[in-house]
Amino acid sequence: MQKNAALFTSKISHKPRRPLGWIGQGFLILLALAVIYILGKGLLKDPALFLQFVIQGLQLGFVYALIALGYTMVYGIVKLINFAHGDVFMVGAFTSFYAIARFNLHQWPAMVFPGLPEIWVIIIGTLTVVLLSMAVCALLAITIERVAYKPLRDAPRIAALITAIGVSFFLEFFGALEFVYSPRFIPYQRPFDIVAWNIPLMNGKTITISNILVLIMVASILVQFVLQYLVHKTKMGIAMRAASFDKPTARLMGINVDQVISFTFAVGAAFAGLGGVLYAIAYSSIWSQLGVLPGLKAFVAAVLGGIGSIPGAFLGALIMGQAEAMTAGYISTPMRDAVAFTILIIVLLVRPTGILGEPEKEKA
Repeated sequence: MQKNAALFTSKISHKPRRPLGWIGQGFLILLALAVIYILGKGLLKDPALFLQFVIQGLQLGFVYALIALGYTMVYGIVKLINFAHGDVFMVGAFTSFYAIARFNLHQWPAMVFPGLPEIWVIIIGTLTVVLLSMAVCALLAITIERVAYKPLRDAPRIAALITAIGVSFFLEFFGALEFVYSPRFIPYQRPFDIVAWNIPLMNGKTITISNILVLIMVASILVQFVLQYLVHKTKMGIAMRAASFDKPTARLMGINVDQVISFTFAVGAAFAGLGGVLYAIAYSSIWSQLGVLPGLKAFVAAVLGGIGSIPGAFLGALIMGQAEAMTAGYISTPMRDAVAFTILIIVLLVRPTGILGEPEKEKA
């Protein structure tokens, strides 16, 4: 009798559970049909406006991709959601602001080489500002990891998660002090002028593409290639993958896991710093809470694409950018933030591992 009861209980416990009931599935189907209807109606009514929203979504999506990479890299190595990552993005924007507005760092090639053509002054000066911001963010991330996260390496994950939230609040409110950054919105001085090109369409209307959009796209795609090369073709990349799979075994094989983790934080933060500079140039206004929403949306993008997957973070960021742009264009601007977190809920209900994510495998 007891044996049969145990067998019956075992069968119940191993019975596969449907991820969503028919009510949830029906709701998602209706939601998908509503989205298709709204977008289709907008496309047929004004194709030029629709394409302009697509362009805006690409600009946002490629910036989110630069931030999402940091989330997915850190999670892939230490299984930590680094909620302070969005605030590192904010520090990158402010670093570039002070470098340009206070020190005219973007003009140093003209001061050192007076006869240098203006285009080279812009390229070299802007690149210098970007590299400085990336270096500052990388150094900040290494400091945060060593001071706040490393002592909790063997603690329960919830302890590190709460610490990450605390570090995030510290950076936000410390940056809001008058002698640090400012609690107010600050106009951002761009290192170069924005140039817009009007591209004519067949119906006589035009769409607008700017040089900052091209710069953001090129920078984000280049970062993807660099990161793929780093992870798959270098010794540090091999060490990162080994530490991600099994840290104790990686240590036994002579890998300095602490160094790998610090390097991962630094690389992710450097990309976030690049994203902060590009975001500030594109939207020309910064403040101490700048990284909150972009950081959270980039986190949603990482989850959507499959957190721990680098291509997944890139794909999820592009989807998030389009969702935000289309929501602002066809529904309501305040709703774009709600849609971002609605996407997170839907992803967790339908496919918790994300689009390109894979379930964690048991180690042998």
